[in-house]
Amino acid sequence: MKRIGVVLFLLLFIGILALLPVTGLAGDKVLRMATTTSTDNTGLLDYLAPVFQNDTGIELQWVAVGTGKALALSRNCDVDILMVHAPNAELQFIKEGYGTDRHEIMYNDFIIIGPKNDPASIKGKTVDEALSQISRKRALFASRGDDSGTNKKEISLWKDSGLSLPDRESWYIQTGQGMLATITIAEERDVYTLTDRGTYIKYEVNKEGNPPLVIIVEGDERLKNQYSVIAVNPDSCPLVEYGYAVKFIEWITSDKTQKLIGDFTMLGKKLFIANAGMSH
Repeated sequence: MKRIGVVLFLLLFIGILALLPVTGLAGDKVLRMATTTSTDNTGLLDYLAPVFQNDTGIELQWVAVGTGKALALSRNCDVDILMVHAPNAELQFIKEGYGTDRHEIMYNDFIIIGPKNDPASIKGKTVDEALSQISRKRALFASRGDDSGTNKKEISLWKDSGLSLPDRESWYIQTGQGMLATITIAEERDVYTLTDRGTYIKYEVNKEGNPPLVIIVEGDERLKNQYSVIAVNPDSCPLVEYGYAVKFIEWITSDKTQKLIGDFTMLGKKLFIANAGMSH
């Protein structure tokens, strides 16, 4: 069970891939995953990986990046499997022939968080109303701006609300960072941001249950946040560990692991709702 940084991951699995047979590592059972920052930030993979290794003998190693970068790593054949949360991009990825065996495994929801004094007065409003008011009042808003699943969702919410993406506006801050880092920047600047609920709960834990940023908008039906696993297609990437990827998919969609996901809580709150069963 191991989480490694992006640079180290690429050095290990791109730069020295051809040398593995002579290093003694070729016999190791290792599954390389590209995943979103939320599954890493929340500690979900740290929780699941040792159980997976105990059950299968396969070590899970992962790099946590935005969904866009995770898909790029897969297109380059640098990983064996994906765990991501941008359904439209995932389906396009499969249509292009890079992925296969997509299975939905869990979901949570997106929320808009912000300062307790709610300067744009959007508490309890719909997403459309909230974003329209933020734009009209030019209230500061932090975007990840990193082509992650959360960023893709945020962009779609602006557009679905009938608004242009405010990426050239001075009040719109693009961090280029992961979710916890973006929340930290939003806290420092005292601004709004969009996050998944799981990462927000982790942020609450980090703030000992008294976070400076609070939930302002939630519950809109368009805020569902679905996570899926996708095996990298061996027809496109012949050297991937497709067999290990299939084992992981079977394992994470099993009743046992789905219960583990449902039992994963912080502050007595579930971070993800297990919902395996739909495949594409």
